[in-house]
Amino acid sequence: MSRRKTPTIVAALAGAFATVCALLLGLPTAQAHGLAIMPGSRTYLCYQDGLTGTGALTPTNPACQAAVAQGGTTPLYNWFAVLDSNAGGRGQGYVPDGTLCSAGNKSPYDFAAYNAPRDDWPKTHLTSGATIELDYSNWAAHPGEFRVYLTKQGWSPTTPLAWADLSLISTVVNPPQVGSPGTDGGHYYWNQALPAGRSGAALMFIQWVRSDSQENFFSCSDLVFDGGHGEVTGIHQPTSSPSPSRSASPSPSASASPSPSASASPSSSPSSSPSSSPSPSPSSSGTMPSSGCMATYSVVSSWGGGFQGSVEVMNHNSTPVSSWTLKWQTGAGTTITNLWNGALTVSGSDVTVKNVAYNGTIGANSSTTFGFTANSSGNNFPTGSISCTAS
Repeated sequence: MSRRKTPTIVAALAGAFATVCALLLGLPTAQAHGLAIMPGSRTYLCYQDGLTGTGALTPTNPACQAAVAQGGTTPLYNWFAVLDSNAGGRGQGYVPDGTLCSAGNKSPYDFAAYNAPRDDWPKTHLTSGATIELDYSNWAAHPGEFRVYLTKQGWSPTTPLAWADLSLISTVVNPPQVGSPGTDGGHYYWNQALPAGRSGAALMFIQWVRSDSQENFFSCSDLVFDGGHGEVTGIHQPTSSPSPSRSASPSPSASASPSPSASASPSSSPSSSPSSSPSPSPSSSGTMPSSGCMATYSVVSSWGGGFQGSVEVMNHNSTPVSSWTLKWQTGAGTTITNLWNGALTVSGSDVTVKNVAYNGTIGANSSTTFGFTANSSGNNFPTGSISCTAS
């Protein structure tokens, strides 16, 4: 798929605008910005999780909440600035163990809280041995190389990240980019092969080494190798879907797109359709228990006093499942009024949805979907993760 190059004048104006904004706000400036957005880094996904309609950042993820309690929201408004202006390509022996996710605590912003060893950071679910499109923000574009590391099998997310935990899996020099610098969507991209034989928790660490400056950028992305296809869990605010594959190299690429859908046609439609609704606002929230069952929750549309939701139930097992059950808690003031393609039970804020006769069976690495409408005072998302069990 061909891409048009971003005009030089647009890049220049974007850079100038960012610098002027930083000066007006009294913030320190940096010569470049960027970090992984697929798989999303800790600061990027916590920023996405915290987004509100008022512009305030109020994360719901426990790890993100703790990071904000420790360091405030300034690091999240500057999620792309985990940097050391003098790193010059130095890594092990220069950046201390336990501080890799904060650029050795040398950034102009305090990212120390994002070093916390805990297992509840937002996660991206991937498949061992697959090839994904890795996207890295080009908030400011510069030449250089990306050093991609992955923790070794058996690493525990509840221990401080050390250089000895990492293995270098690739080095990519001056990859292509798409989108305008200085925007959330602009990014470098390349095809990244993932090691085979992996399972469980992992962390991807990327060091962006500029060739025109001593400035380096550091990025930590939490992963789970469980047969996933780029789904993100642990956040409830809208995020971009995994990007479609592009020809980042001559070799064929494997997309990080969602798994194929095996959803049955709705047996009934919503009892009432809103007269006016905004564009769909996707979001992901869920868990990936050992059963291989996972659910992603989306707000399809919303209006004053209500919304329409959709939940995709995924089977990441290598064999079919014959039944599934989801459980979650609604936000205060939210009441489900109609649900299709599932059997609903409600007790207070506790919601349970089980399969119906025609969609209990989900094939290997496939999914099914159910939908609902709800009255709401603005709490359109679950208050926590979705529990998914299958047999």
